Amino acid sequence: MATTAPDTELEKRVDALLVGAIDPHVHSGPSIAKRALDHVELARQYSKAGFAAVVTKDHDYSGVMTARLIADNFPELTTKVYSGIALNNVIGGFNPYAVEHTAAAGGKVVWFPTLAAEQHFRWQAQAKSTHPASTDKIRPAVAIPVLDANKKVRDEVKEVIDILAKTGMVLASGHMHISETWIVLEEAKKRGVKKMCVTHPEEIVDGSLNDVKGLAAMGAFVEHSICMFLDGSKFQHRREEELGHFIEAAGVDQTVIGSDLGQPGTMLPLEGMRRGVKLCIRLGYSDEDIRKMFSLNTARMLGIEADLPARA
Repeated sequence: MATTAPDTELEKRVDALLVGAIDPHVHSGPSIAKRALDHVELARQYSKAGFAAVVTKDHDYSGVMTARLIADNFPELTTKVYSGIALNNVIGGFNPYAVEHTAAAGGKVVWFPTLAAEQHFRWQAQAKSTHPASTDKIRPAVAIPVLDANKKVRDEVKEVIDILAKTGMVLASGHMHISETWIVLEEAKKRGVKKMCVTHPEEIVDGSLNDVKGLAAMGAFVEHSICMFLDGSKFQHRREEELGHFIEAAGVDQTVIGSDLGQPGTMLPLEGMRRGVKLCIRLGYSDEDIRKMFSLNTARMLGIEADLPARA
């Protein structure tokens, strides 16, 4: 059976576009969930490809100390590793001490509940499957609400929001339902949070194109998990061309693209990002727009513009 020769010019174009790229959402290990690679190997692969930075995410622990260890002990790795904390059961949900500690240790992102979000349990029941990061090694997750019975933001959530306003970390919506995301982000904006991110509206959280348009207009970045669009990804839930609809809804300047990869049994994060760039090329986006979505917007969101390589 004949095989198609690689498009050398396309590969070179992708190589160039990934220099200075930032992946804001990677599930590398170690973790109690199975992972395809660890944080150091991730940094090695991304350094070889010329990535400026990466943000590691675990559903159960803050990765900030691991990020510091990598920076101190692997100076040859040029990709800077950052992390944050997900407000799930293991760290006590909306635990202000954990959030302040993450900020003090250089954390960049605080993900509101993911595997412990009320919406996550609804989605899981409807999908009749468990999230790939779920595990039987610890007791099952218990839902952590963000709103009270009157659909108002709970006081403990407001306390965390105030910490984010003070420290400048990103408030990422996690797996909250999109209706909850609207309420939380409106409260966060009112309380002075400058950096907000809507996490993968295309899956789990029930985000529509109108939601994406409105939340972006509010000032939130919209982060897409490229693994949910790519043909050949075991996490694909949307057709490839649907990515363009989401990008147009938010606008290129408010769109951030990450891999959301690192799990076994599918492509590695670097391959996901490469395929994501190729998809955006096929969708007709210019190199300038692709650099925004894969690098410049993410640097702006995280406040790490200084990590980007100088361009002639």
